[in-house]
Amino acid sequence: MYKVFVNDIPIILSTKKEIGENYTSFPIKTVRLKKVIKRILKGELLYVNLYHKDEKKLLKFLFRKIKVVTAAGGMVVNPENEILFIYRNNRWDLPKGKTEKNEGLEASAIREVEEETGVRDLEIKRFITKTYHVFRRKGKLRLKETYWYEMYTEYDGELVPELSEGIKKAKWKNFEKSQKALQKSYANIKMLFPEKFLAGKSKDWVA
Repeated sequence: MYKVFVNDIPIILSTKKEIGENYTSFPIKTVRLKKVIKRILKGELLYVNLYHKDEKKLLKFLFRKIKVVTAAGGMVVNPENEILFIYRNNRWDLPKGKTEKNEGLEASAIREVEEETGVRDLEIKRFITKTYHVFRRKGKLRLKETYWYEMYTEYDGELVPELSEGIKKAKWKNFEKSQKALQKSYANIKMLFPEKFLAGKSKDWVA
């Protein structure tokens, strides 16, 4: 199963025709995907399930229908176990950005985090997951596939938000402040954290 977010509303891609009574299900062989997305954007659809019996074909279908933009980013942690957030478009987010031509994913993730926050001396600890969300660029729908990495740094210098990218703040946040930030974040960002962390029951942010 996969989740593809349109704003904060997930389109579920699954091998099951029925996943809940609230969901409207469409077979991927016949669905008019862009029409479904436009209905979601208008608020006409809230629960969508796209299904096919072969799980391998789910993402392949999506990639054929919408042009894919590959991005990479990081959940950065320091020795105080604080997490590095950015503030853009009135939401708290994690730093990420589009990969450049012939650029490796890990190199892209490090470059984007450094450019967006001014942090340095990053070390990638592990790959976390991929997230998917639909957005508009020049009036056309695009699918962003973001590769997320857990990163560590002992950098304690000044953080410099990339103003040219609309980033107004770059901040280290402890457990309590991270909780508040995630309440004003995106659904696909929340997916990077374990349920117990989101519920305030554990300070362990590792999923």
